Amino acid sequence: MTAHSAGAARARTRTGGPKGDGPKIVEHVMGWTLVVVIAMLVTQIGLL
Repeated sequence: MTAHSAGAARARTRTGGPKGDGPKIVEHVMGWTLVVVIAMLVTQIGLL
C-alpha cells in the first residue's frame, strides 16, 4: 500500500457523524417537540 492509497482509504473512513440521507422530517418534529417541552417547563416553573 502506497502513501497515496493509504491517505485515500483514510479519507473515506466514516466517523459516525450525521448521515445526509436520513429522514429530515423526524429531526424537524423532534426539534419542535423539544422546543415545546422546554417552553412548558419554563412556564410551569414560573421563569416567564
